[in-house]
Order: sequence, then structure tokens, then C-alpha cells
Amino acid sequence: MFRSKALSVLKLIPLMSGQSNLAYKFIHPIASPGHHCHRSVIYKQRYRMCPHSAGRQTISAGTKVMAEEELPGVLIVDIGGTHGVLEDLAALLKKHFHLITMKEFLGNKEEMSKKIQSIFVFECRPTIDQELLESLPNLKVIGNSGVGVDHLDLKMISSFGVKVTNTPHAVADPTADIGMALMLASARRVVEAGCQIAVSPDTKHFAVDWLGVEVTRATLGIVGMGSIGYKVAQRARAFNMRILYHNRNRRRKEEEEAVGAHYCAKMEDLLQQSDFVMLVVNLTPETHKRIGKKELGLMKPTATLINISRGAVIDQDALVEALQNKVIRAAALDVTYPEPLPRDHPLLNLNNVIITPHIGTATVQAIRMMAEEAIANMLAVLNDQPIPSEVFPK
Repeated sequence: MFRSKALSVLKLIPLMSGQSNLAYKFIHPIASPGHHCHRSVIYKQRYRMCPHSAGRQTISAGTKVMAEEELPGVLIVDIGGTHGVLEDLAALLKKHFHLITMKEFLGNKEEMSKKIQSIFVFECRPTIDQELLESLPNLKVIGNSGVGVDHLDLKMISSFGVKVTNTPHAVADPTADIGMALMLASARRVVEAGCQIAVSPDTKHFAVDWLGVEVTRATLGIVGMGSIGYKVAQRARAFNMRILYHNRNRRRKEEEEAVGAHYCAKMEDLLQQSDFVMLVVNLTPETHKRIGKKELGLMKPTATLINISRGAVIDQDALVEALQNKVIRAAALDVTYPEPLPRDHPLLNLNNVIITPHIGTATVQAIRMMAEEAIANMLAVLNDQPIPSEVFPK
């Protein structure tokens, strides 16, 4: 599920006249979850490095320099608006690609289909289906912005000879940050206290019995110890937390010792001991509704469940029942199924739940780094270079 060997990815030279360098460094092992959407697909990921100096991967200086009108075409859903690629990211893409929106493509399929060699998937859009793939004879790569690819049918895409890439290195830190933020906010009842009592016009005094629980020295159970899970462990160590983890594969001894983590071969053992349980797994058929009524029943009645992976990893009906009946203390969720939840969903009416709108990677820095990583991946494919972050169907 992970590799511990760090990667330095990747410094690109200018590929077109007048371009600035697309340069950045990511140092970490393989990642876990990323962004939204709901198709369950098992996949495996590999990273390959060129034998260049300083561990960097570089697009060859001999790469053909192309005029602006010869830039490879990349299909995007739109620019700006509710679902389109952010304008700053579109400007970044334009340095390397000729941008073609879905509206432009649909308006002139015959001409545009020949130009499109790549698709940039941003927030799970555009939708990649068989009809689209059949209409793009020159398509070589789909660059997903984000690490999660459960919205992509990898086997179908592969059958067209198209490669899929993702951006694991850019997402680990911000996603770990949101996990810690949710844990702290839930433990200290920040949302209730800060957003309700402190600002309510009905508040006359602050109650002395408005108590939360401490994170420091508590036991944290991490389910899924990829790069995001490991980043969470690094942060939790600063709080002197006792750290347990469950993973398909055990980390190396030196990695465990570096963060003070203890391996639980059975997830049930982790659930029974933890004050906070954080889910950091990919969505696959095996992890779909991995946390259900039985698992919730194993947790302490004082425990909090935190989900920064995918909403469908939890049986939400079972979670509602557990929260209503005080089987567990609270839940803090950055992901739900679906997103957003229907406005009448019972989770939205419980006072022991915090829900954020899937903002694990919603930072200025992360969004740009994901775009840069996706661009590097797509350019590597188009230039027959080793691909930094290719995702393979299993």
C-alpha cells in the first residue's frame, strides 16, 4: 500500500518557447485518499524514477520545442464558474497545452477530437465514459488532479490504451492537516462553542460545564497508513498521543519508531483501544462500508470517529444510529456519501457531528501543486518519459 522510499519529483525544463520552469519537489512515500466521487475500483500505483542527479526526474532537454499553435490539446470541463478549472490553474495549463473546453469540443467534435491528446480531470470533471473515449482517437493520458481515482473506470480506460495519472505527493500534508483540525475541533467542541454559544444573541453567560475532551496523551487509531496516514501520525506525535495503526501491510520498524506508532494486525483491536479513530483509506470494494454497526459497537462510548477518506467507507445509516444512541461520542467528517448530503439527512441535524465540505486539499498551495503534478505527469506521457505517478488497474 505504500513505499517508504522518498521521491523527489520533479523539475521540468521549458518545453515551449518563452515558458517558465515548472519546478517543484515532493518528498514522501505513496499516498492514500484524495478527492471525491463514487465508483469503486481496485487499483495499484507505481512510481518510477530516472537515474538523474539529485534524485530528480527531468524531461529531456532534447524534447521538441513547439510553437504555441502546436501545443498538445487538453480537454477540460470549463474555465471558471461553479465546476470549471480555476482561472489561475487554467493559466498554468495554457503554458503547456492548448485548452479545449467540453463546450468547444461538443460544438466541433470532428476538428477538436483530433487535437485532444490529454484530459485534465479537476474535481472529478469531465466525466470519463466509453462514449467520450471512443470519440478521442489521439488521447494518450488522463491526468487526475487528486490522488483518489474511484471516479475513473481504470480497466475501461486502459482498454483504449490510455494512461491514467494522479497527484499523491501534493495532497498528503493538507489532508493530514484537515484530519488534525477535525479531531481538535470535535474534541474541544469548537463549532458548538465558537459558532453557537459565543455569538448567539441569547447568550447571557458562558456555562462552566461546557466541557470537551483532551487530545494530548489520548490514543489515536489510524486506519490506513499510507503517506497521509503517516503524516497524521507525525502530527499526532507532537501531541504526545499514543498512536495505533491498521494497514494491509505493516510499516518498517524504523518508520514505526520514528512516529511512535504501534501496529494492530486486526482493526478490531485498534477500535477497542482508541479515543479517536481516523479513516485514511482508499475507497475499494474491500473498504466500502468498512465501518458499520459492528465496528462502531466495538469503539469506546467516549470515542470520536474522523473520516478524511471517502464517505462510502462508513455505513452512514449505522453511524446515525450510533450517534443518536451515544454508542460513540462524536463524529467529524470531511467526506460523506453523497456530497453534499440531502438537506434533510439526519447527520445534518445531530449536534455531535462536524461536517466539512470535502476540503482536505482545498488550499491555495495544494490546488496549484496538484495541477503542477498533473501537468508533469501528462507531459511525461506525451514526451515518452518515465511517468512520475501512473495508476494501473489491478
